Amino acid sequence: MAMQRRQFLGTAALTGLAASMPVSALAADTAGLPNLAAKAVPIGTEERKARIAKAAALLRANDIGALLIEPGSSLIYFTGVEWWRSERLTAAVLTRDGEVAIVTPFFEEPSVRESLGVPADVLTWNEDENPLRFVFDWLAKRGLAKGRIGVEETVRYFAVDGLQKAMPDARVVNGAPVVRGCRMIKSAAELALMQVANDITIAAYRHTAPRIEAGMTPADIGAIMRAATRALGGNSEFELILLGEASAYPHGSGKPQAVKAGEVVLMDCGATVHGYQSDISRSFVYGKASLRQRQVWDEMRKGQDVAFAAARIGAAAGTVDDAVRAYYQKLGWGPGYRLPGTSHRTGHGIGLDGHEPVNLVRGETTKLAAGMCFSNEPGIYIPGEFGIRLEDCFYMTDSGPKWFSEPPPSIDQPFG
Repeated sequence: MAMQRRQFLGTAALTGLAASMPVSALAADTAGLPNLAAKAVPIGTEERKARIAKAAALLRANDIGALLIEPGSSLIYFTGVEWWRSERLTAAVLTRDGEVAIVTPFFEEPSVRESLGVPADVLTWNEDENPLRFVFDWLAKRGLAKGRIGVEETVRYFAVDGLQKAMPDARVVNGAPVVRGCRMIKSAAELALMQVANDITIAAYRHTAPRIEAGMTPADIGAIMRAATRALGGNSEFELILLGEASAYPHGSGKPQAVKAGEVVLMDCGATVHGYQSDISRSFVYGKASLRQRQVWDEMRKGQDVAFAAARIGAAAGTVDDAVRAYYQKLGWGPGYRLPGTSHRTGHGIGLDGHEPVNLVRGETTKLAAGMCFSNEPGIYIPGEFGIRLEDCFYMTDSGPKWFSEPPPSIDQPFG
């Protein structure tokens, strides 16, 4: 019976094969799934040092003396420090000379040091002290108390305001040219981790799909997908499951949903491996697909190919979105972002964050370069009926784009 549940139906429509098992048992039924992340290599100290050196060069090129970064993916990217944001400031300061300091509450220092992955000064402050005064003092000793001081673009206002007050002779500016200049271009080590994350998500899909049955809710399907992702060695990042009409709305509906014969199942799921993410969507029909569902699926799938073909080194990122909308408009979808059609961008950047700069969206002028990574997901949505979204991520090489996961061949073979 276990073998029956693992059998995928190939060109036949998906049907429920696990009616005899409760959802909890299906979610626990992960025996035999290999740990695909067992040999994945985390980012090491030398790579982080190289990132800091590149940031220093970009600071100099942009006439910025130092950069302030709060907890989050950018702090992890440069220092390895895994922390959270609270009213008590913990932050990193990077200088144009490649020096690093971490400012953190005195009682948090031992915990912060646990994940610190680069040489750095640790500046501790007590509850009755201003942490940004310590930042000023540290920078002043390096002749950087004046001029331009950058902040990572997600830094909160209280930190920006406090920095400006602590450094009245400095000008606080957006540090995006530095952070984006580093993070948008992935290294071979980063690409390898993202590839493992994508492999895990595809394998989890192939495990989950044959276990879907009539009457299941999004939570039921998500539980099976989540358990498979973890068994395969990934950290489950998200499982968005949209059933029937809810698939017509990119991020779903609050209405009750259950798997029904002849209706669309849209799954949008992702995993992380050592922090690096996957983001893959698949749409199929439980039971027999209608001619209209097949037509929309095929047209949307072709949209992925149009986007992929438009992604060329040196092209503006926005032209990828333009190419897809021109193709869809010829088919009667849209025009532009109107519905029925594609109401969201063609894709987003991805790496340590599931959504990060830059996007494949109209008007984006950033030039595509080797090492950039994007989702490719020009879904077609028909309000009141259904939606089809297929999403696969790719990365740019010197010779053009390369898939992390191959798009599926047909609505009857949604997982290849």
